[in-house]
Amino acid sequence: MRLLVTGATGMVGTELVAAASESGWDVVGLGHAQLDVGDRSAVQAAVLAARPDVVVNAAAYTQVDLAEANLEAAGRANAEGPGHLADACAAGRALLVHLSTDYVFDGRSRTPYRPDDPPGPLGAYGRTKWAGEQAVRERLTRHLIVRTSWVYAPHGRNFLTTIARLAREREVIPVVADQQGGPTLAVDLARALVTAAAAARAAPDLGGTYHFANAGETTWHGFASAIVAGLAGRAGVVCRNVAPISSAEYPTAAPRPAYSVLDTTSWTAAFKAPPRPWRDALAEALCRMN
Repeated sequence: MRLLVTGATGMVGTELVAAASESGWDVVGLGHAQLDVGDRSAVQAAVLAARPDVVVNAAAYTQVDLAEANLEAAGRANAEGPGHLADACAAGRALLVHLSTDYVFDGRSRTPYRPDDPPGPLGAYGRTKWAGEQAVRERLTRHLIVRTSWVYAPHGRNFLTTIARLAREREVIPVVADQQGGPTLAVDLARALVTAAAAARAAPDLGGTYHFANAGETTWHGFASAIVAGLAGRAGVVCRNVAPISSAEYPTAAPRPAYSVLDTTSWTAAFKAPPRPWRDALAEALCRMN
């Protein structure tokens, strides 16, 4: 089976190409330099050339704060791009697996969000990602939309690598403690998407919207504290304290949901692959950083 991965040079895309290859897929990976998903004709040509059984869309404008001032760029990647891919997959009779985000919710809940809970994005990033979801639903019957949260990896620029760098530069690291969510290791997400793609291709009734994140919840402060604790004793680490602060003390251009934990019950029921605890995933990621 052939799998086309868009956004293949990004954090999740890199892991997707590796995970799919390890699972025996014939993989075509296209990064932004090879394919701008906001270019309708380029998307149609790429899908036609690759002739995939499944397309996994990991391409996105993910700079949450910059999206507020760059709405056109965010909309092109996050809203228009998925629509172009949906049209191309419909023409090529391919299954589309589209990656989305916890930022489609407003954070007012105090129980984990289910896939069918109403959206209420707070900023441009969340609004454009929700528009992308809607474009996929409206244009393509065979699809999987998978929302995830707080994705990180032991490579690239993300929360884990940032905290690891700061732990070598500062004795005290202030981190927001009033936003709750679920950290998700990129390799776990990639493997899950590959598993779901194979299952949904074989059983079309598994299509629809799902949530995937590593099990459990924490705050950014709790996540940072676990990272620093896992780095304790390593050469160059000088951090001795992760200090809790409020969101008001760390203003950002885009508002964040105060609570964005995702309910993965339907994922486990459909794909028989419950996500592992986030602390176990973090332990593996810290080992990989060696």
